[in-house]
Amino acid sequence: MTDRENSLSPGGLGRPRADRRIEILAPAGSEESLRAAVCAGADAVYIGGTRFGARAYAKNLTEDELLRAIDYVHIHGRRIYLTVNTLLKDSELEGLYEYLLPYYLQGLDGVIVQDMGVLKYLREYLPELPIHGSTQMTITGADGVEFLKSQKVVRVVPARELSLSEIRRMKEKTGMEIECFVHGALCYCYSGQCLLSSMIGGRSGNRGQCAQPCRLPWQAEGREPLNLMSLKDLCTINILPELIEAGIDSFKIEGRMKQPDYVYTVTGIYRKYVDLYLEKGVEGYKVEKADRDRLYGAYKRRGYTEGYYRRHNGKEMVSFQRMPGEKPEPDLQEFKIQEKINGNLILSVGERAKLVLAHNDLQVVCEGETVEPALRQPLNAERAEKQMRKTGGTQFQFERFSVKMDGKGFLPVQALNELRREGLLRLTEAILNRYRRGEPKAYTQGHTFRTGEGGIPSEYKPYLSCVVQTFRQLEAVLDCENIETVYIDDELGLQSEVRRYLSGSRKARRYFLAMPYIFRMTDRKAWEAFYAELQSFYDGVLIRNWESYQWLSSHGYEKEICSDANLYVFNGYGKTFMKEKGIGKYTAPAELNVRELKRLGIRDASLQVYGYQPVMVTANCIQKTVGRCRLGERSQGEREYLYLRDRYQKRFAVRKRCRYCYNVIYNSAPLFLGDLAEEIRELMPGELRLDFTVETKEQAREIIRLYEEAFLRRQKQAPPQTEYTRGHFKRGVK
Repeated sequence: MTDRENSLSPGGLGRPRADRRIEILAPAGSEESLRAAVCAGADAVYIGGTRFGARAYAKNLTEDELLRAIDYVHIHGRRIYLTVNTLLKDSELEGLYEYLLPYYLQGLDGVIVQDMGVLKYLREYLPELPIHGSTQMTITGADGVEFLKSQKVVRVVPARELSLSEIRRMKEKTGMEIECFVHGALCYCYSGQCLLSSMIGGRSGNRGQCAQPCRLPWQAEGREPLNLMSLKDLCTINILPELIEAGIDSFKIEGRMKQPDYVYTVTGIYRKYVDLYLEKGVEGYKVEKADRDRLYGAYKRRGYTEGYYRRHNGKEMVSFQRMPGEKPEPDLQEFKIQEKINGNLILSVGERAKLVLAHNDLQVVCEGETVEPALRQPLNAERAEKQMRKTGGTQFQFERFSVKMDGKGFLPVQALNELRREGLLRLTEAILNRYRRGEPKAYTQGHTFRTGEGGIPSEYKPYLSCVVQTFRQLEAVLDCENIETVYIDDELGLQSEVRRYLSGSRKARRYFLAMPYIFRMTDRKAWEAFYAELQSFYDGVLIRNWESYQWLSSHGYEKEICSDANLYVFNGYGKTFMKEKGIGKYTAPAELNVRELKRLGIRDASLQVYGYQPVMVTANCIQKTVGRCRLGERSQGEREYLYLRDRYQKRFAVRKRCRYCYNVIYNSAPLFLGDLAEEIRELMPGELRLDFTVETKEQAREIIRLYEEAFLRRQKQAPPQTEYTRGHFKRGVK
């Protein structure tokens, strides 16, 4: 389908092409939910297996159940996508091929992927398997979509925080399949950018185990505790025409943890109203009150919102208090659907009975027992047809059936039943054979993964770097001779007076510009004017999203590109992926422990050894939720921050990135690894990074001194007296 074929009439909402089909993509957390989705009209379902899915606590399907599910949806002409949308460690990647191979051979229609290492692995070993870029990749613009397209991804699930105009731009510029959420729960954080559950409770959202601490009460300083980070559920039934016009190809319903009756109700209503619009256009589009009430009543938890499609953020999206629990009565119906087929039974005395079955463009022929001359009562056509139409619990139902008889013959009922069973079996096989694949030749049994990088060379010397957000922190860093690379936050580094200051004090160190966590379409325009200065002044950049990478690539940027920890490198294939993209240094992820980092090998990586780690990047604004937008009143310095407290009175700094309209929420205690210098030396990280956020100049200077003594002079340090965390350096995540 070309982009032009996919478009609607110009000049606003109109009548789309009558032959356009919008995919309704439903969740299937169980076999019952899968059948409910198909019966309700879903074109496709997404489902998790026993491993690697972002809903570890759903009733995920076993291998046999999933193989049956693949056949079930294909019999009914639907599609099925498997979630492999978690970050995989090297030890897990070794088992990925064997895990996916049965589903690949069975005809799985696609996998949903977050990990770039997994993406590279699948392209190498299962090249015919379509890959969908998960919303966990935090794709927020056409540049990010273009990047994934270049990696042979066939569909993108962009961030849920995008506007309709941004989605339309993605579609127009790239022509890629776009899948967007239309109903269900909304995360407060950009998906893939959340470490809150991981850091405070050890249950990682990147590993499918989020404990949802954001849904609990939080307290902005000076105010009562409220559910400040609990968004209402998404419901777009009223704006479906606008979503269709934006070019969205697949409407995704959230809810793999929900019950089958919920899946059936929600899927059926979205199917009905998408089809209504495609048939009658905007003039005939009207949502009946009864349907809207059924949709709202399917799951009452925290109210509903239309999400970010027509607004950037706002307190109206927040559910400050959880609504009283109210579940509908469970629908006890059996979810059953049968495919319409046509049949022709030919009975000629002295010949074998013949059954011809047709389904769409498929036809199969099956022969049964020989028709004998009737000794008493011959078999008549009406009786034969009645018996053959008894398809019962099969996946098929006869729409038309004819019987052609030659002579007065007889065939036992048992023979008719056997002929019907054999015919339906052959038809099933013929349908499913269209989906089957042969085993790929690329994978070699016994394939081994490179792990570790040998012992510590005698000449190994730790290399110190710093990330700074304020001018005072920058001054503290420049006072220290041993800091070889300075990553300057873009809020600071874009200021011309800062660059003049650096030009006057440039020493034998490198200056990198740390680009924003989120780089949306409007941000790209602002950065165009700065590109020449970026190219000429800075020695390189630190990127935190694939939009930044693609933007730099489109300009032919040739200086060094480093990636931050949120562009996750969890395995050896991820490392190779980064190298192939020309990324000179990646940052080790925050969720691997020391043993896993050793196995991964981080000689070419930056390792954060100090700092308040980001636990959330959010489009919704805490300042705007508890008060009002202060964009026009903001000036430089600590006023960029406000603070939240959790139920244990832990204090979390929130940085207001007003230039880009997002918040960064940092952990309540800083990562401190200064007293573990010898253990870290054994890892031989390519760089030891100190990240400064809220620290004063004096605090930054003292922290640098401590790490110089620990890593450069090898003086043993004691843990600090103030609160700190080891992050996941010791414990890791499951």
